Amino acid sequence: MPTLKDIRIRLKGIKSTQQVTKAMKMVAAAKLRRAQDRAIQARPYAGKLKEMLASLSTKVDTSVNPLLSPREEVNNVLVILVTSDRGLCGGFNANIIKMAQRVIHEDYAALHAKGGVTMICAGTKGTEFFRKRGYKLAAAYPGVFQNLSFDSAREIADKASKMYLSGEVDRVVLVYNEFKSVLAPNLRTEQLLPITPEGGDAKTASSEYLYEPSPAAIIDELVPKHLNTQLWRVMLESNAAEQAARMAAMDSATENAKELIRVLNISYNRARQAAITKELSEIVAGADALKQ
Repeated sequence: MPTLKDIRIRLKGIKSTQQVTKAMKMVAAAKLRRAQDRAIQARPYAGKLKEMLASLSTKVDTSVNPLLSPREEVNNVLVILVTSDRGLCGGFNANIIKMAQRVIHEDYAALHAKGGVTMICAGTKGTEFFRKRGYKLAAAYPGVFQNLSFDSAREIADKASKMYLSGEVDRVVLVYNEFKSVLAPNLRTEQLLPITPEGGDAKTASSEYLYEPSPAAIIDELVPKHLNTQLWRVMLESNAAEQAARMAAMDSATENAKELIRVLNISYNRARQAAITKELSEIVAGADALKQ
């Protein structure tokens, strides 16, 4: 049975931990507000670019731009995985890493067996996990979320584009956490290349526009912007989802510490009561012995 001193030491340690988790929860909540605003602001622009490409693709042959042209046979796949740089965010990283493994070992199992799956990891956690396990990494960006900028997204998009244009890969897939709500991040897998614009409904496709200088020239201008914007949106979504996961994890840790403190206080009071009772019993026994 632990002594009163042991219980006091443990209580002190848990209370200190509770103060840390409570502070981390408040910091994550403040960061979440900013990250959520940035992610939400990026969605309309990214969506409109996708709609414009959907409309333009109905006016021209997709072969005008190699990034729009699907390959007849897919022999090599590039998986771009977005994780966080730091831990203490619950199952945020574990879940998205499992998703990436499922994509590699199930969706592209035959290609992976032949060494046809390459990865780009954005974030320290994903980089460390897959590098230690011997996966083929074309590039890694640990620490990218320490100073998140559009240049980082553009660099990753440029790397993926060059690999696709050179024929090094035949398809590029994104795996990331999309921000949905504080309690429910959404694991997403999207095809980045070749570009297959979504959102091109009948209304958008049938709309008549005057294109100057030409649809093909506009596509050539929009495609790089589209890729950069999609990568930037994905990184903003992942950052917001990370802060939400950290806030929820720290809130849970704070509540668990509160419950532990309650249980330990009860144990401490019982041990203290038992010690007092024992001392009283010894005093009474000593008094009785003197009387005899």
